[in-house]
Amino acid sequence: MRVSISRTLSKMAHSIASGAKPCKVGDKIQDIYTPALVVDLDGLYKNLELMKTSMQKFGRVNLRPHGKAHKCPEIAKLQVAHGAVGICCQTLTEAESMVAGGIKNILVSNQVIGLPKLLRLAALARDADISVCVDDEDNLRTVSQAAENCDVKLGVVVEVNVGQDRCGVEPGKAAVSLAQVAQKLSGVEFRGIQCYNGLNQHIREAGDRKNAVALVVTKTEDTLKHFKAGGIECPLVTGGGTGTYTYEAASSIFNEVQPGSYVFMDADYGRDHGSPVHDYLHTLFVLSTVQSVTSGKRVVVDAGMKAVSLDSGEPLIISYSSDILTI
Repeated sequence: MRVSISRTLSKMAHSIASGAKPCKVGDKIQDIYTPALVVDLDGLYKNLELMKTSMQKFGRVNLRPHGKAHKCPEIAKLQVAHGAVGICCQTLTEAESMVAGGIKNILVSNQVIGLPKLLRLAALARDADISVCVDDEDNLRTVSQAAENCDVKLGVVVEVNVGQDRCGVEPGKAAVSLAQVAQKLSGVEFRGIQCYNGLNQHIREAGDRKNAVALVVTKTEDTLKHFKAGGIECPLVTGGGTGTYTYEAASSIFNEVQPGSYVFMDADYGRDHGSPVHDYLHTLFVLSTVQSVTSGKRVVVDAGMKAVSLDSGEPLIISYSSDILTI
């Protein structure tokens, strides 16, 4: 028995020292080295199926999930397999990772600034259909220059400020003016507008979220009227997130939505009330081990502040017994 234990410990030590994965699919929770980031695959697949079913209600509205929630090409492939037309990325490096992982249709739903970065973005268009958001004429012209240098075509999507007061031109004529510039430039193709308000995603009451989206829809509709008056086709109207995508999709104005957190969910979405957020399961967890209990009043775990996010409040505490999770 001593030899057997010794050999087992030796194998464990060698496995850790050699950089072997701390866990694999099918391992029991109590056998995973902590702290560890773990995914409930059964719940993940349920969320993917639920989103697919949900989107079928809205006819020709496309699903383009945001990949910033996971930054993982393998999960993106699962989303595409469940009906997504492509993936949103927030950064150049995210887009590079997705293309390297086999994703062929990407919208960078943010501005990419500077010729060096835009040359890298344009290079991706040799292997995938790439679009990027713009809200400035100088940046748009640099996008065109990068595309010309790489002998590719980049899609451009004019971002419209519909209430978040972050990126985007103001609704109406400003969006049309930037689209007109895009139509005159080589190397780029005007594809539509992005109208996204991230603040709406975490409004607690479902009715209040719906009313907030109605304001977004009004500003978007007004912008589309200016496009029509200017004789410019606007094929794409994209936006929305996990907290509101059903409202944008039902508006008859949006023809693409960008929910992303639905695959994992998080504690802050858990504080929202009503659908669609409460239809989805929490599937991503930081697994930790209790290493000290003091007088029954204080519990210390092996996952410190750097292992969890506190920017939206404290994480939910979930316990388990015999592999059953309990909030």
